[in-house]
Amino acid sequence: MTTTLVPGEELQGEEVRLATALVRWLETGDPPGGLFAEDVFTDLSLPRWRLQGEGPEETADLRAASHPFPGEVTVRSLDRTSRGFLVELEERWDAEGQRWYCRELFHCAVSGDRVTQLSVYCTGDWDEAVQQRHTEQVRLTRP
Repeated sequence: MTTTLVPGEELQGEEVRLATALVRWLETGDPPGGLFAEDVFTDLSLPRWRLQGEGPEETADLRAASHPFPGEVTVRSLDRTSRGFLVELEERWDAEGQRWYCRELFHCAVSGDRVTQLSVYCTGDWDEAVQQRHTEQVRLTRP
């Protein structure tokens, strides 16, 4: 699976490289070398829970525990912040005989050529029943 990021005008090559590696990791589940600093701190906020990890291994373990399946990532925005970059995206994957969905916002603080802090805000995983109920009850004006 190949994802093409269309960066905002202000993003530079290194930020685009890191964002591309992050998205590839989300799609495949394979932790990329060269993305995270050895002391990366990860803070994952879910609708009713919060988890943290320190170091690349714990960061990868957080991901594997919640999304162990490969899937598709749609990047909605990629923007520079004062400390790194922000990626807004949607994920879809197959598991347990269903097609799942979630929306996430990743704030990546960067130092040098590595992500040093990863803050993730996730809607939680929506199974097909929740997606159907949402489609029936809510009219979205934008994707």
